Amino acid sequence: MARERNTLLASVISESGWSQSQLAASVTRVAVEAGASDLAAVRQPHVAMWVGGTRPEPRAASILCETLSRRLGRVVTPAHIGLAPPAGSDDARLAWDIDTATALADFGDSMTMNRRTALSSTAYSAAGAALPPPAWWERTRDSARTRTPRTRLMVTAGHVAAIQDAGRFYSGQDQRLGGGAGRTALAAYLRTDVAAYLASRFPSEEVRRDLFTAAAELVYLAGWTSFDTSEHAVAQKQFGVALRLAAEADEPALAGHILRAAAHQAVDLHHPRRALELAEGSMAERRYKLATPRERALLGVVHARALAISGQKREALAALTRASTNLAAADPGVEEPARVSFFSEASLAHESACTLRDLGDLKGAEVAFRQSVRTRALPYARTHAVTLGYLGQVQAGQGHLDAACETWNRALDAMAGIRSGRTRDTVVQMRRSLSPIKGRGGSAAADLDQRARDFLAHVV
Repeated sequence: MARERNTLLASVISESGWSQSQLAASVTRVAVEAGASDLAAVRQPHVAMWVGGTRPEPRAASILCETLSRRLGRVVTPAHIGLAPPAGSDDARLAWDIDTATALADFGDSMTMNRRTALSSTAYSAAGAALPPPAWWERTRDSARTRTPRTRLMVTAGHVAAIQDAGRFYSGQDQRLGGGAGRTALAAYLRTDVAAYLASRFPSEEVRRDLFTAAAELVYLAGWTSFDTSEHAVAQKQFGVALRLAAEADEPALAGHILRAAAHQAVDLHHPRRALELAEGSMAERRYKLATPRERALLGVVHARALAISGQKREALAALTRASTNLAAADPGVEEPARVSFFSEASLAHESACTLRDLGDLKGAEVAFRQSVRTRALPYARTHAVTLGYLGQVQAGQGHLDAACETWNRALDAMAGIRSGRTRDTVVQMRRSLSPIKGRGGSAAADLDQRARDFLAHVV
């Protein structure tokens, strides 16, 4: 069967102004920088085959996207160049009718972290992020209550507390050192202890629900760390498992929190339709009604971001106002779930700034990013570094090159020791922005570019 020419890829190559030989040479340079030495042999015939309809391996496709992104100064995804997974493929859908204990037992290798191979793991399927079908929640909740135990272990409140303690520990690791910190240990704990607990006996319905709730929050955290380390396909699957566990525990507010994270991922990867569907799903029915004020604020600000990238300016600004009102209503006397303890004035300012930036209000975004930097608490080093990176970006977008270079240097300082795909991505974007201005930005811009290059060469 004859292959169909990849017209999307051909069009983007034409837009870049490169010949196929020039693109191949650039792909090899990016591959070497990413530690993908096996792709250093890419030549013009390979590019010609890709344009002709041959699908490159996922790792080569990711390197190709990164190369074109740097050339064009904007994010190029597999979908932009005709390389998104087919709609019916295993990578393009989530299986909602899964056994959660079995799913956790399979977590192993999918959660190992190596930044030099991260470009091979960035696949994200908009189809795979779809919401579960109608009546799924009730069916899942009811089936969990009648599940036959597979082990003789009797789960107690002590087992629940152990999972909650693990969640606090790994969440702290994530905030301080990035999603790459502790992921292997977290995977091992989930696929052994937690998977065994889910398949065990329970002395009461209350203990069962508490155990499934704690497990859902820990699997959600695993998904968040995968998202932060750019393991996007893995994150999607883990968010799906966490959502099912939340349904089995009948915890709609927790489900809203998980869907909010999936929406955040879709926003960052610029899938506006899916982002809006997930964000609206996070706020539907009991998910929003049963959430505390702080969690409502978090759901609302991600909804604002989804509206912004969908081009709905008035609705996005209104959503920001509601989120601010909800956060102001978060009284110290109201018990909040631990999963939202991080969401503060600094977090709201960061997400508001991202919303304003995506709406084209760079000046307003700069003010909000500065507020976030000023009010951010010390434990949240990863987010602080990302905020500084974004602040430099909006400063550069307004032509404030000296300020941007100063801010980006602070961002690189803050990234020391952090293992995060999102911090790495801010440095990649930094270099894209510096590329056309190094000549007129003086030695400060050139020195910063070299520093960013060195960072990318040594990041793990």
